Amino acid sequence: MPSAEMTPASMHEPEPARAATAEPVHPTREDGIAAAGSELIGGPLGRRALLGTSWWTPVRIVALVAIGMFALGLVQKAPCYDGAWFFGASSQYTHACYSDIPHLYQGRGFADHLVPYFDKLPGDMEYLEYPVLTGVFMEVASWLTPHSGSIQHQEQWYWFVNAGLLMVCAAVIAVCVARTHRRRPWDGLLVALAPAFALTATINWDLLAVALTAAAMLMWSRGRALAFGVLLGLATAAKLYPVVLLGPLLVLCWRAGKWREFFQAVVGATGAWLLVNLPIMLTHDATGFHIREGWAKFYTFSKERGVDFGSFWLIWAQNSSHPPTTDFVNNAAMVLVVLGFLGIAALAFTAPRRPRFAQLAFLMVAVFILTNKVYSPQYVLWLVPLAVLARPKWRDFLIWQACEVAYFLGIWMYLAYTTSGDAHKGLPTQGYQWAIAVHLLGTLYLCAVVVRDILMPERDVVRRSGDDDPSGGVLDGAPDAFVLGAAAYPPRHAARFDGPQVDWGRTETLSHDDRSL
Repeated sequence: MPSAEMTPASMHEPEPARAATAEPVHPTREDGIAAAGSELIGGPLGRRALLGTSWWTPVRIVALVAIGMFALGLVQKAPCYDGAWFFGASSQYTHACYSDIPHLYQGRGFADHLVPYFDKLPGDMEYLEYPVLTGVFMEVASWLTPHSGSIQHQEQWYWFVNAGLLMVCAAVIAVCVARTHRRRPWDGLLVALAPAFALTATINWDLLAVALTAAAMLMWSRGRALAFGVLLGLATAAKLYPVVLLGPLLVLCWRAGKWREFFQAVVGATGAWLLVNLPIMLTHDATGFHIREGWAKFYTFSKERGVDFGSFWLIWAQNSSHPPTTDFVNNAAMVLVVLGFLGIAALAFTAPRRPRFAQLAFLMVAVFILTNKVYSPQYVLWLVPLAVLARPKWRDFLIWQACEVAYFLGIWMYLAYTTSGDAHKGLPTQGYQWAIAVHLLGTLYLCAVVVRDILMPERDVVRRSGDDDPSGGVLDGAPDAFVLGAAAYPPRHAARFDGPQVDWGRTETLSHDDRSL
C-alpha cells in the first residue's frame, strides 16, 4: 500500500505543479520487454541520442507502424478474398479470415441500392441492425463500390473499400493514443503492434466507434470537455459501448468537484447523438411523430438476441439441461453491469489517490463486455486503446493479447468444426469453451493489474514517471473535493514501504532494478 508520503494529507490540498517542459518517457529505458524488443532495430535509445531533430517523430512512426500492421491483417484475409468467402461452408473458418463485411453487402440490401432504416430487407432481418452512424459508414462504402460485374466481384470491392476506410480509423486510433499522454507518445506502439488489433480490424465496422472514442479521450486530456462530449456522442451513434465512459467520468468529476466540465460533456454527447439519430429515428404521419421501426431495429435486435459466441453465458448454456432464457440473461447482465459500476464508483471514491480516467474507463468497458451475452472477437478493439492508456506495460499487454489471439483462432476452429459436417475438422465444443475461458481470464487479468495500480498507485507506471493523470484533462493534478473511507482519513503513520518513493508531480529517475514491476 502507498506510504504516507504518497497519500494526500488533506482532500483539499492541491497537487504540486509539473514542469511544462517535462522530458518524454522512453519505454526502452523503463520497460524490460520494450528494451528486449528494441534489439531488433538496434537496441534501446542511448543516453546521448539526439531527440527532436528528425522528421521521424514518435507520432509519425506510430501512425506508419499502425498502417503497416493493418496491411498485414489484410494479407491474412487474402485466402478469403480469393474465394473462401464465396465457396465452401467452412473454408473461411479454417483459414481464420472470416469477415461480416462482404456477406452483408448483399444480405443487408446494399447490392440492391436499398436505403438503411427506410427500406425493408428480404429475409428474417427486416432492417439493418446497426446504429445509425455505422449504417451511414456502410452506405458511403456502398456508394464507393462499383455496382457492376458479378456479385462476388462487388463484394470483394465492398470489402476493399471498407478496409481502406477502416485503415484510416486505425491510424487515427494509434495517433490519438500516442498524443493523449503528452510524455508517453511511444505507448501508441502498443496499439499499432497489437496482434489482435490487426487480426480483427476488418471483421466488422467497430473501428469507427473506437476511433471516435479515442479522439474523444484525446480532447478530454486537452481540457476540451464539450469537444469530448460531441465525439463521444458520435461514437455512441456508431456503437453503444462508448456511452459507458460517462459513468467513470461522473465519479471522477464528483471526487474532484469538476461538475461544470462533466455537464458540458453530457450536453455535448446528448446533442451529437440526437443530431445524428433524430432525422432517422422519427417518422411522421397524420397521427403525429412515431419511432421509426427501422431505426429501432438495433435496440430490439440487441434485446431479442440470444446468448452468443465468446461469453460465459454460452458456456453455461452449452453445459446445462435448462439453459438460461434470453430475458433472464438480459436482466442478469444488466444487474451485473450496475453492480460493476457501483464497485468502480466505490473504488474511485475510496482509492488512496484519485484513479486516472483511463483506468476507470477501461474497467467499465471491460465489465460491460465481460457481463454481456456476446463477446465477439472484434470487441477486443474496444479495449485496446483504453488498455494502453490504463496500463502501458508491455508484459501485461502482451499476456492479454496472447489470450485474445488464442480465442481468435479458437472461435474459427470451432465454427469450422460445426460447419464441416461429419468430417468435424476443427475444435469441438469443449475445446471452444476452454478458448472462451482463456480470453475471459486474459481480460480479467488485465482488470486485476489495473485495480492493483489504483489501490497501490506507486505500481502505476504512468505515475511512477512523475505524472498524475495525463489523460484526465481538468482532473490532472486537481485537488479532491469528495472522498470516502480511508481516503478521507489518511493515516498519520503508514506501514513501511520498501519500494521507490514517488514524489507526485515531479519527474523521478529510477534505477535499472526499480524499473521492473
